[in-house]
Amino acid sequence: MLKITTHAVGPQTILELEGSLTGPWVSELKKCWQRAVGGGEQVTVVLKQVSYVDKAGRVILANMYRQGTELTADGCMIRAIIEEIKGGERR
Repeated sequence: MLKITTHAVGPQTILELEGSLTGPWVSELKKCWQRAVGGGEQVTVVLKQVSYVDKAGRVILANMYRQGTELTADGCMIRAIIEEIKGGERR
């Protein structure tokens, strides 16, 4: 299960995630993210409470990052995934 909380902070939208970014929840995140970027806002995805990311979750996070979305996390495993994604070229 994945909980997605959306916060608007000035010209920025923050998507705060809690749970596992797997299976059907990847599609839900993609929909929320597309709505946010469709409004022309800068988007930050906060993965502080994410416990697991599967292959599909990694793919959508990498796609978001390449399109200008900022990714942040606290846990060692999720931070390592983000660093791996950021190791590739942006845009």
